[in-house]
Amino acid sequence: MNGPDEWDGRELPGSPGERPRIPAPRAAAEDHGPLPDAPPLPLAEPDGLDGTEPPVTPIAPVILPAPAGAPSHRILKSLLGAWALAACSAEETAAVEAHLTDCASCADEALRLREAVGLLHPADSLDLDPLLRSRVLEGCLGRRPARIPVPEWATPYDAETAKLDALLRDMGAAEWRAPVRLRWFEGERPVERETTVAGVMGHLMAVDGLVATALGLTDPLGTAAPPGAPDPLIRTETFWRAADEKQSPLATHAPWRDQSSALIRQVSFAGTKVAELAVPYGGFRLPLRDSFLDRAFECWVHAGDIAEAVDYPYEPPAAAHLHQLVDLAARLLPSALADRRRAGLAAPPQRLVEAGAPGRTLHLEVEGNGGGHWYIPLDSPAALGTPEHTVAHIALDSAEFCQLAAGHISPEEAAAGQRGERDAIRDVLFATASLSRL
Repeated sequence: MNGPDEWDGRELPGSPGERPRIPAPRAAAEDHGPLPDAPPLPLAEPDGLDGTEPPVTPIAPVILPAPAGAPSHRILKSLLGAWALAACSAEETAAVEAHLTDCASCADEALRLREAVGLLHPADSLDLDPLLRSRVLEGCLGRRPARIPVPEWATPYDAETAKLDALLRDMGAAEWRAPVRLRWFEGERPVERETTVAGVMGHLMAVDGLVATALGLTDPLGTAAPPGAPDPLIRTETFWRAADEKQSPLATHAPWRDQSSALIRQVSFAGTKVAELAVPYGGFRLPLRDSFLDRAFECWVHAGDIAEAVDYPYEPPAAAHLHQLVDLAARLLPSALADRRRAGLAAPPQRLVEAGAPGRTLHLEVEGNGGGHWYIPLDSPAALGTPEHTVAHIALDSAEFCQLAAGHISPEEAAAGQRGERDAIRDVLFATASLSRL
């Protein structure tokens, strides 16, 4: 006869006389809560013979039902979100992780949830990238062209007004009252004037109004517009005097933005002939194409003044736009030289030539983004500048050239590479500074 631990073949399933399976060990009863109170033992009656009590029959122990099986697939799937957030109890965590080894769909879902939780807790700072604005603007400038495109000579103005508008949107009401120092050059000396951010925007809107009226749009000064020659300085001072001190400083933002949008829309629909329309600037006139470049340059310069006042980073124009602005300043230099000669502020011409004929020339080299080479006639604005007649050479960085043309640095401060006739170099540097104005 075999012992209890010996093999007799009856352990095989389906064999004759198969032994019952031994269940897995049950959890302790205490794990499921306190034990129920045992029923009281019955009192034994004496047998009536000798007065002794009969032996007590032991009471069978209370057997608790077996614990429920593993949670169902539906319950475990509902716990995946809490598991990904580490919000499950230890028992739930163990059950979920055991389930994930057997259920591919839940394992995929758990992986996606864990990745999503990682996004909710980024390791990096939540502060915006300081370069985000420049990347967004760069993307906007490279967007698909509109069905009715903006003329090429108006795109710098379109871009610079959009950048300034974005800066103004980020400012609070208190920053609109921040003091701004405007700088330009008159004659032989620099000039400064203090105003506020709101005052700068009023100035831009008043001078942009010269272009608006030339295109048949409403003058922002309305009935307060000064009569006679439309001088930018007089228009600005008129606007400042008419400004209501009780009015919110933000009040100029929306009208300026609407006016700049109207200008772009007007020239986009007007056709190519409008580019040569003359825009008066007091003592001189500019064709509309150059007037838009002039307004883009001033918008950029004064936006930099505002950004400096409120401690805000500001980027220069795109290289293609900056080249157009530098080209405008270079093309205006012969006339600026002639004006300074008439005022006795520049050396007299050495050799007059007929209009269109080559004459003494200064080679202006502007380096960096937007740079290039220009040949400036020295003795007559109608003469032709040529490399063969070059008597002097100036090399400037594009940013420094624009700061000089804006009147933000003096000719003596310009770190220019210089070679050739000293008088010609000095006259051109001062003529460049004289392009600036309020």
